[in-house]
Amino acid sequence: MMEAAILNAVNGGKLAQLATLAKHYADPAVSVAYGGHVRAIAAGHYTVAGLSKHVRLGEFVAHRSASGIHLGEVVRVEQDVVYVCPIEPGEPIGIGDTVIRKGAFRVAPDESWCGRVINSLGEPIDGKGAIGRGLHPRPIAATAPPSMTRSRVETGFKTGVRAIDIFSPLCLGQRLGIFAGSGVGKSTLLSMLARAEAFDKVVIALVGERGREVREFIEDTLGEDMAKSIAVVATSDESPMLRKMAPLVAISIAEHFRDQGQNVLFIADSVTRFAHAIREVAVASGEPPIARGYPASVFTELPRLLERAGPGVEGAGTITAIISILVDGDNHNDPIADSVRGILDGHLVLDRSLAEEGRYPPINPLASISRLARKAWTDDQEKLVSRLKALVHRYEETRDLRLIGGYRPGSDPDLDMAIKQVPIIYEVLKQTPGERPSADAYGDLANALRAAAGQGGMQPGAARR
Repeated sequence: MMEAAILNAVNGGKLAQLATLAKHYADPAVSVAYGGHVRAIAAGHYTVAGLSKHVRLGEFVAHRSASGIHLGEVVRVEQDVVYVCPIEPGEPIGIGDTVIRKGAFRVAPDESWCGRVINSLGEPIDGKGAIGRGLHPRPIAATAPPSMTRSRVETGFKTGVRAIDIFSPLCLGQRLGIFAGSGVGKSTLLSMLARAEAFDKVVIALVGERGREVREFIEDTLGEDMAKSIAVVATSDESPMLRKMAPLVAISIAEHFRDQGQNVLFIADSVTRFAHAIREVAVASGEPPIARGYPASVFTELPRLLERAGPGVEGAGTITAIISILVDGDNHNDPIADSVRGILDGHLVLDRSLAEEGRYPPINPLASISRLARKAWTDDQEKLVSRLKALVHRYEETRDLRLIGGYRPGSDPDLDMAIKQVPIIYEVLKQTPGERPSADAYGDLANALRAAAGQGGMQPGAARR
């Protein structure tokens, strides 16, 4: 097609058009349209002949059929054929159909995307009309900035969630995981964190989410905060390719705003479903499983995604990543949870037993950790939190002893203090999504302890320890 256009320009003496075409042809970002044809069709993928020498793993192709043009990703390349996983479910594919190379999939984020809901292809799905296209398209399969050029993580911020701000404070550019079983409250906690005021933009990837909950999350949970947010949605009934692409598109959008010097919050719910989508695609293309049904490519893609979050190069902004990890059967050592925990800068553990007690958010303060907490704490706060954790641990380890009446008050001063103070601490940590974010978590805790001391619930000196 390009050659025909150049020939027409030469024959017609259109030098200006010829110059434009020549420049376009020489541009390395513009790929020549190589074509092939469908040779075989299987469940989950089809093979294409004639493209093996012209495509690379991870590139996209366009399949032309009677119903239109459909995208697919190259997931395997052999000498004579390439394996393509279709993007859209139920795509009509026939033997001999034409397949054209498209190159890397790109998105072009723009400021007008704020407040919008899009799908994994960068198309709006909120019924509010078309979205603008930015001037700088970027591939969704990008790499993280070089480690020695990235800024250091130094600045703490308040999430408004007391259990986090006290026991596991966060910093701009940090990557935090929320580990929990199904139905414990991951999505609810993510919605509370999305309201943090420290960020210029919020980019949310809802991967494999229940379709009925999307509008609830966008309209009820985010509400007014949606004005600075962009949501990328791939529901559970969509193809594994669309579920795999959703967090990649979302992190690319976050990188766009980070490179403009803004502080961005990236939320992914959940990375486990992202891993499931990768597994479906990989197994369909013939990759063998190596760990509980997961192929090796899953453990390659996870760090590629998560390492893209964090601080940018010197002078750029930050991407603070908060992701949820669904632990199968409440087993926190399953392959995905174990792999992700080693990549992140901290983790929050949601305890089902705490949720059953009615303590929300059900964050276990002893099992949760922020590896950058010392950058957010003052020296006095660090000493206080250390003391609080000691009291909570003492309280929990003697729970059974106290329930059977085996403890006599006065025999252990530290345990006496824990019995008086820990229930008050637990009450302060309770927080529902409808409450206003806490502006001063330590102040709320101090006020509660003083109030209990004034009512005779504890000795006045205990509040100062």
